Amino acid sequence: MVIIMKSKTVSLILAAVLTAGLLAGCGSSKTSAPAQSDEAAPEQTEEESEAPAESADAGEEEAVERKGKITVAATSVPHAEILEQAKPLLADKGWELEVTEFTDYVQPNEVVEGGDMDANYFQHIAYMDSFNEEKGTHLVNAGGIHYEPIGIYPGKLSDLSAIEDGAEVAVPNDTTNEARALLLLQEQGLITLNDGAGMTATINDIKENPHNIKFVELEAAQIPRSLPDFDFAVINGNYALEAGLNAATDALAVETSDSDAIQTYVNVIAVKEGNENNEGVKALVEALKSDEIKKFINDTYQGSVVPFED
Repeated sequence: MVIIMKSKTVSLILAAVLTAGLLAGCGSSKTSAPAQSDEAAPEQTEEESEAPAESADAGEEEAVERKGKITVAATSVPHAEILEQAKPLLADKGWELEVTEFTDYVQPNEVVEGGDMDANYFQHIAYMDSFNEEKGTHLVNAGGIHYEPIGIYPGKLSDLSAIEDGAEVAVPNDTTNEARALLLLQEQGLITLNDGAGMTATINDIKENPHNIKFVELEAAQIPRSLPDFDFAVINGNYALEAGLNAATDALAVETSDSDAIQTYVNVIAVKEGNENNEGVKALVEALKSDEIKKFINDTYQGSVVPFED
């Protein structure tokens, strides 16, 4: 009888222990679910917190794109090269810069005058003024960017001091650049011009020509290709660069930085009158006059192209 009572007691105790164990197990499974939920929650919160930032960035990009496009006509070297360096600077300000290259001095002005393009970058003030007078256009200077010293380059001969009688010299045939060439030749003592000829000088203004130089007037762009045909040639800075010539190292003589010609022949951003205060044009000029672009010009062209300081 006693033994039976003990067995019942043990059985009851074992049953109680098993029941407690089962309850403990159920309790563990119930509390684990919230723990997993708590661990997953921060990941969802982080992703959700990043989403608005990405949306904000996308919104900023859309705002930048909406500022618009600036179209510029330019000759290849150095103008188009310089403009390429300005593209990222303008993109940071929300502007897209589109550059179209030309090989002459007429079409870039015509497309700006006609409203097909916003601006051009290839010419100096004197040429622009002369073009306006001759063609009846209405182009104005929106900002001076750089100047290119014009130079005398060797062809068949390589020593100006030993120039031969009757030597042939090629000069640009447009009014302003021809005057510039003749003034440089005068500085070298090769000719003398009439008093007061200055920036409007032509070969008809040559007063003294002791070496009986024969001047051949050609379109500026053609002169570098024709250089081997002449004893010497006076070449514009941009066309010299296109031909692989550098005024600082290859020219026999160049304009000095303090000359009146340099001040007159600074290369500018030209626009049709009334557009000089256009937001895109002002952004373009600001970019081209930045320290980044000045450094690029100095490092790349090493004196053949020089940043203009107002």
